[in-house]
Amino acid sequence: MTATPGRDADRADRFRTIFFGSGAFAVPILEVVASSPDVRLVAVVSAPDRPAGRGGRLTSSPVIVRARELDIGVIQPPRVRAPAAIAEIVGLGAWLGVLADYGQIIPADLISAFPAGILNVHPSLLPRHRGATPVQATILAGDARAGVTVIRMDSGLDTGPIVAATGWPLTGTETTPDLERRAAAEGARLLGSTLSPWLKGSLDAHDQRAAGVTITRTLHREDGGLDPHRTVTELERQVRAYQPWPGTWFDTPAGRVMVWSARGDRRLPIAEPGTVTRDGVIVSDGVLILDEVQLAGGKRLEWASVLRGHRSVEGSRIPE
Repeated sequence: MTATPGRDADRADRFRTIFFGSGAFAVPILEVVASSPDVRLVAVVSAPDRPAGRGGRLTSSPVIVRARELDIGVIQPPRVRAPAAIAEIVGLGAWLGVLADYGQIIPADLISAFPAGILNVHPSLLPRHRGATPVQATILAGDARAGVTVIRMDSGLDTGPIVAATGWPLTGTETTPDLERRAAAEGARLLGSTLSPWLKGSLDAHDQRAAGVTITRTLHREDGGLDPHRTVTELERQVRAYQPWPGTWFDTPAGRVMVWSARGDRRLPIAEPGTVTRDGVIVSDGVLILDEVQLAGGKRLEWASVLRGHRSVEGSRIPE
C-alpha cells in the first residue's frame, strides 16, 4: 500500500497528528485526539519537566503524565521556536496539529508545516478574551456566558479563523477551577465533533468579527492584592477568578490573609475603605464579607476563627 502524505502507511485513512499542550485544561482534549479513529497521534509537545517543592524534584506537566500513560512519545523543548525543536517536530511529517493550554507561542514557520493547520482549543467565545488568561477574564468581567472556540491558528494572538464554538450560561458563582473543568470538558466534546469533518475537508472556517475584541494578560502575584477602593462586586469576582493563582490577599498584623470565599454587602460603610472588621473588609461601596480565609502557613478557616485567634486583626487597616 502506498501511503498518502501525512497518513499512516498501514492505515491510509488515519492522519498523523501532533498535540501541543501542558496544563490540566488540555488533558481531556489530548484524550479525545488520542482516541480519534481519524488520527494517529505521533507525538505530544509539552513543557519541560520543572523542579517543584522544597526538594526541587522534577515534575512533569499534566499533559506529559497522561501522554506517558497512553504510551505516546513526548517532545519537551525549552523553546519551541528554536531551530532544533522546529526541525524535530517537522521531521515527524504530521498532517495536523492540535493545541490546548501549551504556554508557548508557536512560530509561523512551524504552523505552516502542517497541511491541515493547527487547531487551537481556546476557552472563551472569541474574539472576546484572547490571550493568556481567558477563564479568569470571563469571571472578572461578570460575563453572562462562557464558551470554547476552536480556531485554525495563524501568527496572531488567538486571531485565527473560527472552525467551531460552543457556549453556556454562567451562574455567577463559578471559580476559575470550576470554569476550567467545564471548559475542558466542553472543549473536548467540541473538538471530538470537529476533527473528522475538518480532516475530510467538509468543515469551513470563518474570520473572527472585528468588533468585541478583548485581550487578556499573564497574571502576577501582586495582581491578587485586595484593593479596598474597588467595589464589592469587583472584589467578589476577583476572589473567584484568582483561584488558585495569584489568589486574593491582604496584609494584617497577624500576617498575610488569603481569601478563598467572600460575599459583597452594599451596606453603608462605617469606616474608611481598608478597615478590617468582624465581618470582613470595608471597601468603596460596602463590606466584602469574608467567609473562608487562610493565614500564611496555616489551614483554611472561617473568618471568625481567625479573629478569635488574632485579636489585633480586627480594627486594623490594609496597608496602602
